[in-house]
Amino acid sequence: MTPYGSFTFFFILAILLAPTIILGLRGKRFHHYNMFVTILALAIIFASSIQQAIALSLFTIWQVVLIKVYIHYRKNSNGDSIFYMAVILSILPLALSKVLPYFSTITFVGFLGISYLTFKGTQLIMETRDGLIKKDLPLSQLLYFILFFPTISSGPIDRYRRFAKDLEVKISGEQYKLLLYEGINKIFRGFLYKYIIGYSIQNFFINKLKFIAHSPFEHHLYYMYGYSLYLFFDFAGYSMFAIGVSYLMGIKSPENFNKPFISRNIKDFWNRWHMSLSFWFRDYVYMRFIFWMTKKKWIKNRNMLSNLGYILLFLLMGVWHGLELQYILYGLYQAFLMVAFNSFERFNKKHKWWPQNKFTHVIAIIITFHFICFGFYIFSGQLF
Repeated sequence: MTPYGSFTFFFILAILLAPTIILGLRGKRFHHYNMFVTILALAIIFASSIQQAIALSLFTIWQVVLIKVYIHYRKNSNGDSIFYMAVILSILPLALSKVLPYFSTITFVGFLGISYLTFKGTQLIMETRDGLIKKDLPLSQLLYFILFFPTISSGPIDRYRRFAKDLEVKISGEQYKLLLYEGINKIFRGFLYKYIIGYSIQNFFINKLKFIAHSPFEHHLYYMYGYSLYLFFDFAGYSMFAIGVSYLMGIKSPENFNKPFISRNIKDFWNRWHMSLSFWFRDYVYMRFIFWMTKKKWIKNRNMLSNLGYILLFLLMGVWHGLELQYILYGLYQAFLMVAFNSFERFNKKHKWWPQNKFTHVIAIIITFHFICFGFYIFSGQLF
């Protein structure tokens, strides 16, 4: 069963989370029950595919063993070679799930949510290396974090320390009322975004383009803007569902979207669009690449180093979506925009060519919107 894909799923969730809500309103702890709910929800989600259920189980064992072994190793040593090996092994199942379908009929490696679960596992290894996680993690808490079902299919990607903090906080009945209100509000906004606005754009605009557009150019132009809006409302709707259900379970999963279409430049856009993913790549790819290259002193020019970091970051982000040409070009396009804006920003600081006022702010939003939409047009595959 697809998470948030039908009203049946929401009906089942309402039944499963009813005890959570009752306990929460009475100021009682409910995390142990929610761990049980997570197991039941995952069993329902993967009930139609035993192969994926087995893949999820094996993947979880793989990640937990890696994390536990590396935490134990880190207590006694801090060599980099074991760290790099642990990171590679953590990412390996995801890499295989992306690559194998292009070269063989083997599909048992992948399963719904493998990307987001991989990001969580790899994050734990990296934060242990950084000294941010200094003690062994309780097995039940580790499993709950990795397998937390509301965010398994569409994110957002949470951070362990923030997640663990929510587990430790004792929530009073009054505090839970606020969480319940916010959670329900987000779920209803999810219905508005995905099943009303997103559905309407898809069925009453995109699917009707052959009757609306009078030329191939118009068709592609309308599709570009229609698809961009549809992608936002569909994806943001899924995120709202995930965050709303998380709130009901006492976990304040981070926001994933923050009005991305009013971004004033491409950097601002990536601070607003799929924020948990872009921040993950920023912290665990871009910043580590910059730190590593600076430490090795291989590239001393900071601007060149920053631009190379953007190219690496967005190329990896494109490949993460898939190895099809449109995803790779999408990543390169975003990298080009970041490098171009980076250069413009440096030029403008020196020459003050683009003033900062309300008028230029609006113009910047309009220009950025068009560049963003063309990027989504590439992403959609309709360019070819």
